[in-house]
Amino acid sequence: MQLAAGKAELDKCPYVSDEAKAQLSEASAPPIRGVEIGTGDNAIKVGEELVMYRHEKTFINPTAIAVLVTDAMADDEVDAKINNLNTVSFERVGLNLAPNLLAVQNASGDAGKFEALVNKALGATEKGLILISDDLAALEAGAKAAKDRKVLLYAATADTAEKVAAIAKENGASVVAKGDSIEAVSNFTKTIVDAGVKDIVLDTNSGNLKQMFYDNTQIRRAALKAKNKDVGYPTINMICNMTDDPYKEALYAAIAIAKYGSIVVLSDVDKERMLPLLVQRLNIYTDPQRPMIMDEGIYEINKPGPDSPVIITTNFALTYFIVSAEVEASRVPTWLLIMDVEGMSVLTAWSAGKFVADAMAPFVKKSGITDKVNHKKIIIPGYVAQLSGEFQEELGDDWEVIIGTREASDLPAFLKQMTGA
Repeated sequence: MQLAAGKAELDKCPYVSDEAKAQLSEASAPPIRGVEIGTGDNAIKVGEELVMYRHEKTFINPTAIAVLVTDAMADDEVDAKINNLNTVSFERVGLNLAPNLLAVQNASGDAGKFEALVNKALGATEKGLILISDDLAALEAGAKAAKDRKVLLYAATADTAEKVAAIAKENGASVVAKGDSIEAVSNFTKTIVDAGVKDIVLDTNSGNLKQMFYDNTQIRRAALKAKNKDVGYPTINMICNMTDDPYKEALYAAIAIAKYGSIVVLSDVDKERMLPLLVQRLNIYTDPQRPMIMDEGIYEINKPGPDSPVIITTNFALTYFIVSAEVEASRVPTWLLIMDVEGMSVLTAWSAGKFVADAMAPFVKKSGITDKVNHKKIIIPGYVAQLSGEFQEELGDDWEVIIGTREASDLPAFLKQMTGA
């Protein structure tokens, strides 16, 4: 009963037979199948979503962001786009945020040029690949060249479903099922499954924002609410084909990420577009029932040394990013002590009895900060100034507790004045 309700995992039962496990696994599988693209550390899974709205539980596998290159592009343009894919990344909440996939398109119609571009892509990036071609011979050649990389083949249609599925099965790939509507796609996904390929991604060939929004929502609703297995798969949105305006493209991608797009393909993944999209994706796919937290420990900002000031604050991610950004902007080398208070902000943790002197002092002493600095001065947030005396007593007379600013925006001036920078 727990399994049927989605409250237990089949692997937790030590008594179930392999035969029963196979049957029950199929019956208890998520209504949207999970599809993995790529290998190793760069493998990314899409699908396996369980809810329409993130507050109901959480969204599971973040939208994969891909960049498109074609065999009709100049070599320097291809190189620039792949370089962006490999190098554009941002660190946030201790995570590395980056685009995920390279979509390689046979735009020239030349199978040889397409295969050459696939081989170039295999050597140029470790990210997962989407191979795009209407020519089955070219698609097969590309799939064979990338046989060990678990690529996604784009695309099978009603007329080519069996042939593309055969190519995918032989080369360990997954398949995009493409049609001009949800109904058109749902009519042949079973054909692909019967041909031996269960890893499918859906493309309803949405040519505009309105249709993409509608199709993504209806597919999600049909899979989750109506339990329609024919559309119980992740979706791909070819946003690069919807507009030539890079800003509109970013806007469309933002809507797809928010509304059920499993993979979005863009014309480029430059920093200007990626930063807002990656942060948005992180926020949407973070469990709303769990606070965003930083790991407890010592963080180095602006390459601090033994004489650099030490600041202590909580591990609420927003607190960390606001404080660290202001310290970084000050250009004053600083040690930032992050204390685990279960992801609470400074005042909330103080009122809950977690960011208090008798908890802070043991943390400071065991943190190892005394091995990194030649002084015993520590700055506390101005909002908990009332802790200074008790904190001083808990640390010992050889320590000096300094009351910092109330607002993070005042930190640069405070640090510069304190250090004489």
